[in-house]
Amino acid sequence: MASSSEGLGLGFGSEDVDPSIAMTTDVELLKRAWRNEKAAPEILQFQHELVQRSSEQVQLMEETVEDFEQNGADPLTVSVYQMDLDRMQFLLRSYLRIRLQKIVKYMIHISKSEAWSRLSEQEQKFSKRCMDDMEKHLNQSVLSRLPYGYQSILKQSISSEEDDMVPQPHLDTYVFCKSRTPLGALQIADGEDPMDVLADFLYLFHYKSIRSFVESGHVDLF
Repeated sequence: MASSSEGLGLGFGSEDVDPSIAMTTDVELLKRAWRNEKAAPEILQFQHELVQRSSEQVQLMEETVEDFEQNGADPLTVSVYQMDLDRMQFLLRSYLRIRLQKIVKYMIHISKSEAWSRLSEQEQKFSKRCMDDMEKHLNQSVLSRLPYGYQSILKQSISSEEDDMVPQPHLDTYVFCKSRTPLGALQIADGEDPMDVLADFLYLFHYKSIRSFVESGHVDLF
């Protein structure tokens, strides 16, 4: 667990940090990343180090529970450790599943925008395979039978100036959010007076108006 403690920036050696403290900290960080990903209309930056640490902790907890069961430990103790393990597994799997759902829904848009850099290497490979399979399927089943000029998976016709058949996330979506620090006066929408955003207060804003604060970690979504 020493590597996990260092990754969290706690500043203690492995002999000074109770494993449950590091575990709880990563659970809270993972819960925050999961909550933000679930509420955001677009795909967010992949939390590589957190996911790696969480995966290692899941493996460690699985081994601990197995050892307890084999050594006849108190059932209540086993139950508590199993509950922590189940919680971490749920958050980790749900976080990854939500991201995959967004990739499948917006894969073309993601591949043609800065959002591509937010994916992990495995997610990029998955997205490429999905796009290749989708393009191959559409060409064989539909597009090859359409008249010239209507065979694109990006545009309705060659006269279209933009990729009008590519789904994009709706950044105007309203989201519940809470600032971790005071943000001062914030222009929420065009034509409206600035609002003083305080810490730990729940607000309902257009996602695009707080997008940069979500990316910087100053604002959490709910």
